Amino acid sequence: MTDARLRHGRASLALSFFVQGVTFALLVTRIPAIQDRYGISDALLPLFLAAVPILAGVGSVGTEKLVARLRPGLVLRWSQPVVLLSLLGVGAGSELWHVAVALGAFGLAVGALDASMNMLGVSLQRAYGRSIMLGFHATYSLGGIVGASLAWVGAHWDLPLVVSYLPVVAVLLPAALVGSRWYVDADERRGRDAERAPEGRGAGVSFRLLLPLCLVMTFAYIGDSTVSNWSAKYLQDVLGSSEELATVPYNAYMVTTLLGRTVGDLGVRRFGAVAVVRCGTVLAAGGFAVVAVAPGPWLGLLGFTLLGLGLCVIVPQTFAAAGRQAVESGNPGASDVAVARLNVFNYVGFLIGSPLVGALGDTWNYRGAMLVPMVLVLVTLVYARSFAAESDRYGGEHERPRIVDVGRSGNEV
Repeated sequence: MTDARLRHGRASLALSFFVQGVTFALLVTRIPAIQDRYGISDALLPLFLAAVPILAGVGSVGTEKLVARLRPGLVLRWSQPVVLLSLLGVGAGSELWHVAVALGAFGLAVGALDASMNMLGVSLQRAYGRSIMLGFHATYSLGGIVGASLAWVGAHWDLPLVVSYLPVVAVLLPAALVGSRWYVDADERRGRDAERAPEGRGAGVSFRLLLPLCLVMTFAYIGDSTVSNWSAKYLQDVLGSSEELATVPYNAYMVTTLLGRTVGDLGVRRFGAVAVVRCGTVLAAGGFAVVAVAPGPWLGLLGFTLLGLGLCVIVPQTFAAAGRQAVESGNPGASDVAVARLNVFNYVGFLIGSPLVGALGDTWNYRGAMLVPMVLVLVTLVYARSFAAESDRYGGEHERPRIVDVGRSGNEV
């Protein structure tokens, strides 16, 4: 496998992450417009919103089975168009069952997409021999910012959903399909893995081994969903901000997430994954603490900004650690299975986070409610050693810079 082949694979996968960031942001930021278009009641809306991550979990579990027979790149190649077309279906329908079918297809496809994207990212990182996973998630954050901006334009000009979605899908769908030609699945390594582990690609991946990372993933997404669902309400209702200022925390969170992920790979290469995850955990917990005690909106905004810098490194490194643990367990072919299983807890955290904070805020108070995700995120410190590689370090906690042979002809990366 040549240097150029890996570079092209990296660029095409980054494009896929970007497209998914745009797509997801266009869906979640236009939920009020979707509710109005289809006349979805406030009582029924939570069921629709919960159905998407539940079905995404089903899609991720299904992907675990699919990749036993199909390459993750092939799963990603066809799941991404389904996600984009489902988004268009959400905007183009007119009956309640139309949006139900479109959101159902979106959920199933997005579970397959998230799992296969991260499978390819972990595989490419292993081929490169250095941290590149945070860069992929940085392009997802960039896509989220672009998607949210496009959604603002649609809302500002009062455009119908289908008018907002159609040009985006018309551009991104062919771009994703063309880019998918260069996905790198590391087929040669798969062949060697099958020879070493004939008992099956899932062998060596025990839930007990993955449990610490599953908890970390869940708690990170509880924190993330707290920001996305409650930051505006908290700033306005608890800290007394204006309606305009209340829209800023999530944007600030997304920008600092992008910045943190953009430089995060450099931090992992220099200091090691354990140190970066610990630093991110402390920053995230500090952000929740600042939000909880903030006397006014500007200090609250600072807290949500710190949250973006802290939480942004945890999820990509959790995927990378799951793939690495599968390799170190003696069955490199189990990496994809480990990523698919871990990905389910992305949706578990998303499902738990918003209702948890809302229930605590209603029965107790919202300042106290912000301390709960803070404590949960701090649990990551207990499991920080799960992010350490066993064989790629020089004694301390620094990732060993290395150049690896990943091709038949001995070409180096």
